[in-house]
Amino acid sequence: MSAGGGSKAIIAALSANAGIAVAKFAGFLVTGSSSMLAESVHSVADTANQGLLLLGKKSARRRATREHPFGFGRERYFYSFIVALLLFTLGAAFALYEGVHKVLEPEPLETPLVAVIILVVAICLESYSFATAIGEAREVKGGLGWWRFIRQAKEPELPVVLLEDAGALAGLVLALAGVGLSVLTGDPVFDGLGTVAIGLLLGVIAVILIVEMKSLLIGEGATESELATIVDELAAGKVERVIHIRTQYLGPDELLVAAKLALVPGLDTGQVATAIDDAETRVRAKLPVASLIYLEPDLDRTPR
Repeated sequence: MSAGGGSKAIIAALSANAGIAVAKFAGFLVTGSSSMLAESVHSVADTANQGLLLLGKKSARRRATREHPFGFGRERYFYSFIVALLLFTLGAAFALYEGVHKVLEPEPLETPLVAVIILVVAICLESYSFATAIGEAREVKGGLGWWRFIRQAKEPELPVVLLEDAGALAGLVLALAGVGLSVLTGDPVFDGLGTVAIGLLLGVIAVILIVEMKSLLIGEGATESELATIVDELAAGKVERVIHIRTQYLGPDELLVAAKLALVPGLDTGQVATAIDDAETRVRAKLPVASLIYLEPDLDRTPR
């Protein structure tokens, strides 16, 4: 994905969540529903999260410096990790606290029809945001299933938005169920139970994102298919074998490749330099993301 990939999904999510947050807070003030309050805080957190994702994409485009010679590509991973932490603290923890409080001390809902209308509108807006994210993800995920795409994607924004939107939609349904059951039974404890369910759902999503973003932030190597492509392209021409290779993503659009190569015997200095240059050209032609390549010719000491 290009540096601008995922921006449409982020902006759509930001716009939808900002409008939804205002409506939900208004609904909470009118009805006193804990589910509405939990969903309001969730939407505020999501709105802040989209802003952080956009900030991360902008920061990652800064030029490399002497202090950061490999650039700032991992800024996108850092801000995505912060997003996951915010989702856990502002979303899950608050919803669980509010839900348990309302289960232990239930309060009757006021004007529940207002909450229902707001939740239905929010579901429509969130569905638009989710559909936008799915559309962008389909352009880049290839033949991967959705779960593998989320696990293997090197671009953090789309997996984050996909899981956030999926969680938001499910949370809205839970909130609607909590309010609806409270109205039908006359027992406001269902509103609190719906809030607890929202908290648990957000907690699971946040943990998944924290684990994935931590892995990217620490540094992930090329995928198996990418590594096989790199090795195949290196081991051609005047290169007999790849002795040793290491890869690492410095950012979603920048893969570092370092390898030791065994060249055919008898090459002079000029031929060695040409063989190395040709190997780099072959790799970049097949895998443009491999923008930084460091190759070292060496003797093949593998026992025959």
